[in-house]
Amino acid sequence: MKPIRWSNHALQKIVYREIDRVDVERTLHEPHYSIPGDPPRSILMRRYFDTRLQQEMLLRVVIEDTETERIVITVYKTSQIEYYLKGLLQ
Repeated sequence: MKPIRWSNHALQKIVYREIDRVDVERTLHEPHYSIPGDPPRSILMRRYFDTRLQQEMLLRVVIEDTETERIVITVYKTSQIEYYLKGLLQ
């Protein structure tokens, strides 16, 4: 896998949105879903149980892949799982 570079924005959002960096890294390495975003971006998604909120959430990680690295642009979690996975679930 390519080296990962974290944007300052992504690092700030991890703290502000109280997202465990381990969950973000797991999503980067083993996403449940991957969809194209606005080029050249992609969105990696993973369902997980948020222990702080005590509910299932969907973690969305917006990335840009270059020839030499993967850049994490932003990170956010949502409880609107069905909305974001519409059309992906069979």
